[in-house]
Amino acid sequence: VIGSYSGKTIEVIDTDAEGRLILADAIAYLLKHEQPDALIDVATLTGSIIRAIGYHAGGLFTPNDELAGRLAAAGQACGERLWRMPMWEEYGVDLKSDIADLRNFTGKPMAESIAAAKFIEHFTAAHPAWAHLDIAGMAFADSEFAQGKSATGYGIRLLTEFIERYVETK
Repeated sequence: VIGSYSGKTIEVIDTDAEGRLILADAIAYLLKHEQPDALIDVATLTGSIIRAIGYHAGGLFTPNDELAGRLAAAGQACGERLWRMPMWEEYGVDLKSDIADLRNFTGKPMAESIAAAKFIEHFTAAHPAWAHLDIAGMAFADSEFAQGKSATGYGIRLLTEFIERYVETK
């Protein structure tokens, strides 16, 4: 059991699910020191998003329908597609712990990208405009400029498009 920046305790079930621990602390830190209109995290958080939707879109996780629509539209406009995944409460049940506030991993081989997003959601302080983008399938691709897979920069155009549209509507 470890502590987090938010004060929540976490039962570490899987040490390979360490990225979500760091992301949770980063989000908690941001929310303590800033008041963002929208909170969007982008991470290569799980390999299971690749098994769910492949290499053709990033996974979009948010309970906010309006934010989901805006992000999806921005992604469509710039060619960096997103696919919205469900955030139903049932996906978070297996994160419950008997010895800590929550577990970092469900221990079950199913819907892990959703469970990871549900874990992160615990650290958003119920921010009304939070979204998690799991870009594990989109972050690297074959390139004429590098041997093997190289970074694609996926998400930069998407967030730029989103911000430009967001500013126009304010």
